[in-house]
Amino acid sequence: MLEGKTIVVTGAGSGIGRKTVELAFNYGSNVVAVDLNDSVLDTVAQLSDNKNRSKAVVADISNEEEVAAFINDCIKSFGRVDGIYANAGVPGAGKPVLELTVDDWNRTLSINTIGVFLAVKHSAPHFIAQGQGSIVCTASVAGMRANAGGVDYSASKAGVISIVQTTAYQLYGTGVRINAICPGLIETGMTKPVFDSARERGREDRIGQINPSKRYGNPEEIGEAACFLLSDKASYINGQALPVDGGLSASHPWSFPRGK
Repeated sequence: MLEGKTIVVTGAGSGIGRKTVELAFNYGSNVVAVDLNDSVLDTVAQLSDNKNRSKAVVADISNEEEVAAFINDCIKSFGRVDGIYANAGVPGAGKPVLELTVDDWNRTLSINTIGVFLAVKHSAPHFIAQGQGSIVCTASVAGMRANAGGVDYSASKAGVISIVQTTAYQLYGTGVRINAICPGLIETGMTKPVFDSARERGREDRIGQINPSKRYGNPEEIGEAACFLLSDKASYINGQALPVDGGLSASHPWSFPRGK
């Protein structure tokens, strides 16, 4: 699906980013894995039969110079860049709106929203010059509707959706596509407290029960969606925010059917 392409994945040190790197590599692409944490080195080290098709970069995606550097380094190492998955993010401060500080907002927005903007800004010129390229961004169902995250987190992800929709039209006619994935509840390091709490109370079977699939998701399911959007198989999908949430966002509030 991605044979011969070169893909950059941010937030690749764990969770969704790590699984996407593995999938993209197995689908035939060269991969540049980026993360602030040096666990990204393990992400690349675990790839089987590497054959010089992957590279790990420790960088801060909210720092413009570092973003420009790892994209240029990708081109220097592999000759081109065909897609970028701007996936890196943080869960937000986890506070009620009246307790949030400006520092809380600055941290959440700098990583979740400005980090995506910088990925777009510094990859798009290369895609435009090539006449093709795919940008995929991790948003969230929290950016679509209330009650899936805190105010700062939800606003930051709504900003990602807006970046995608607006940028799609600013890249009109260039051959460059941009889309967002909106995960529902996925088991990752970011959501670990939710899962740990449920398991401690013996309620693991209730995690994700409010969506019609009646379960939570896993990083591979988001990674598969990302690889699809990065591939030419998604050539007519542009400017979209794709929920991957077991159907959670398909409904207005409803009464959970007890006894099922």
